[in-house]
Amino acid sequence: MKLPVSLFVFALLYSFLLATSAHTHENFLQCLTLHSGNDSISKVIYTPSNSSYSSVLESSIRNPRFSTPSTPKPLVIITPLGVSQIQEILSCAQKHGMQVRVRSGGHDYEGLSYVSPVPFVILDMINLRNISVDVENSFAWVQSGATLGELYYEIAEQSKTLGFPAGLCPTIGVGGHFSGGGYGTILRKYGLAADHVIDAHLIDVKGRFLDRKSMGEDLFWAIRGGGGASFGVIVAWKIKLVPVPSTVTVFTVNKNLEQNATKLLHRWQYVADKFDKDLFIRVLLTGVNSSQEGKKTVQAAFNSLYLGGKDKLLPLMQESFPELGLVSEDCKEMSWIQSILYFAGFPTGQSLDVLLNRTLTVPSYKAKSDYVKNPIPESGLEGIWQRLYEKEAAELAGLILTPYGGKMSEISESAIPFPHRAGNIYKIQYLVYWSEEGTAATESHVSWIRRLYAYMAPYVSKSPREAYINYRDLDIGTNNEGNTSYRQASIWGTKYFKNNFKRLVHVKTVFDPTNFFRNEQSIPPLSH
Repeated sequence: MKLPVSLFVFALLYSFLLATSAHTHENFLQCLTLHSGNDSISKVIYTPSNSSYSSVLESSIRNPRFSTPSTPKPLVIITPLGVSQIQEILSCAQKHGMQVRVRSGGHDYEGLSYVSPVPFVILDMINLRNISVDVENSFAWVQSGATLGELYYEIAEQSKTLGFPAGLCPTIGVGGHFSGGGYGTILRKYGLAADHVIDAHLIDVKGRFLDRKSMGEDLFWAIRGGGGASFGVIVAWKIKLVPVPSTVTVFTVNKNLEQNATKLLHRWQYVADKFDKDLFIRVLLTGVNSSQEGKKTVQAAFNSLYLGGKDKLLPLMQESFPELGLVSEDCKEMSWIQSILYFAGFPTGQSLDVLLNRTLTVPSYKAKSDYVKNPIPESGLEGIWQRLYEKEAAELAGLILTPYGGKMSEISESAIPFPHRAGNIYKIQYLVYWSEEGTAATESHVSWIRRLYAYMAPYVSKSPREAYINYRDLDIGTNNEGNTSYRQASIWGTKYFKNNFKRLVHVKTVFDPTNFFRNEQSIPPLSH
């Protein structure tokens, strides 16, 4: 049987690309061995022929959606032990045309730190996770391969009254988290993780090792919220720690539709961003089974941290949100580090050692984000409930509403690239999980979350419809693999960064004009 000419040409082209990439990656490996001299880089190189390759690749894949037989795999994984090895990797990758993806914790929502449509190398930061805490001066140096759990553990080992305003999931790598902004339960008091970065060590496209002084304020501005993968390899961060009281209070009050959840949530929208800065109340919305057999309802979990004791929290709640009906029995007093375990979902009394566990098993998922500037009417909320009853939401789907206000409203939109400040009542994260394998299951669940997102359009920010870069979403726009125009990149860039996108493009053009550090949503230089 004769192959159609187009198929024959495609097969020929594909085999040529495979052969070329194999040749390229052999040259790349030879280059590394040649450059490394006596620092035995060979011990931290993994290729598909290596017995540890799969376990190293999968060790930081946090979304099984990007761990299928058809997912593109790296030609090489390297887990460098220090700065000189990173410099060698970047030099050889440029010389031999290899794309580099940098992975610290592997939590990129679209898998961009370990998946690429072109032949690529993973530079995995797992061996670079030193943390040193200076209690006297309230700062710490933390390498990008460390997780938030490791950072929180180290801070708690040194001090009971210092904390840091970063995320809730302990397995998140600090590298991606800080470079996209990063937030947690004390954002209303202190702002973002990136707001507290005071120095950094970065290796640029020329292989130079730079700190804040030598990189200059433009580049230092860009890496604190502009997505670090666009500008270089960030090796370490110096962060300012923040004071926390010896006692904090947490509560979770669950209300379903039969218990007035719609009216409570409607009311929450009017007060959540105006509470005392020490009070954070987020809301988790999920579909659950009703007490009436065969029926479903929606549960709103009012999930809170207060920086102080319940003796102060209860009168504060009575004054600012009496409708919730909070009582003393709902409240648990604990240390700040214990609240980290509480919000991460660990049972009371769990040892802090659990924060050092880097493994995380979750089903496949897709996420999206929005910002809300005006309260959604009850009729709008009821439309969300209908969508949470649909079959795709049955396993686990929901919305997480995170209140802003407080310190978030006091920091300028242009202070760092993260622009979502004053004027936002809360941020929405939409999530859907599924354990069923195969493309049909993936397509139906992704389609469900896209329909929910489309439904929400009238109720959220507009022109641009804002999004949070750490909840990466390729639906909102992507770059071409080759040249990406400013106009094309600005489709997604203005959603993440608003007016700060222009300045980010300027910084990229100065520091990486050839667009070496790139992915599907990296900042392009102007020439591209």
